Amino acid sequence: MNLSKERLEKIKKFEESIGYTFKDKNLIDVAFTHSSYINETKEENKLSNERLEFLGDSVLDLIVSEELYKNHKNYPEGKLTKIRSRIVCTSSFSKASEKFNLSDYLLFGKGEINHQGKNKKSVKADTFEAFCAALYLDAGYDYLKNFLLKNYLGTVKKLLNDDLLFIDYKTKLQEYFNKTSKIILKYKLVKEEGPEHDKTFYMEVYAKNKKLSQGFGKNKKEAEQMAAKKAYKKLTNV
Repeated sequence: MNLSKERLEKIKKFEESIGYTFKDKNLIDVAFTHSSYINETKEENKLSNERLEFLGDSVLDLIVSEELYKNHKNYPEGKLTKIRSRIVCTSSFSKASEKFNLSDYLLFGKGEINHQGKNKKSVKADTFEAFCAALYLDAGYDYLKNFLLKNYLGTVKKLLNDDLLFIDYKTKLQEYFNKTSKIILKYKLVKEEGPEHDKTFYMEVYAKNKKLSQGFGKNKKEAEQMAAKKAYKKLTNV
């Protein structure tokens, strides 16, 4: 498919930003085409990035699994799976998409733009998957893997340093109370902040009617874990 001069210039700007020139410009053009654009424009022979998302998800899963298997030889399968699930997820891929400013190159339908589609974490993550699939098809598996290790390793290391990944503080806190009482802890949502696509949730944990602590996170489960972690460390002086 022939691309417009304006579109080619946009692609060139992106290529310069990542230090790679695509042999097949149509691949990266498709990676940066949201389904809402196809639905609105009905442009003949134009494809959305959904199939590339599918491929990118699988390739990224393989790369992360391979690297974890090679670099953490003493970790059991369960721990490897936990780490992978924290890396291969919408939140992680959304951050990667922001790092490379992928939304700046995405073709969107006007309706989706009006609904802040480009700011949705899911859209950012899907675009990152599609981009990785395009790079994989154009440059090969090894190039994509090295590109990600070079440009995305910092984000991954931050994720691996988060002890919430491995420790279930809600369970630890409940077990602490089970030793001395039969109190069932309760968690209460007290506040939500931010736009719909990027909310922050605030949860409080209570033992009977006594507030133990408050935590926040990008979803309710994360906020509950943070509240439990703070309460557990306060009670045990850890």
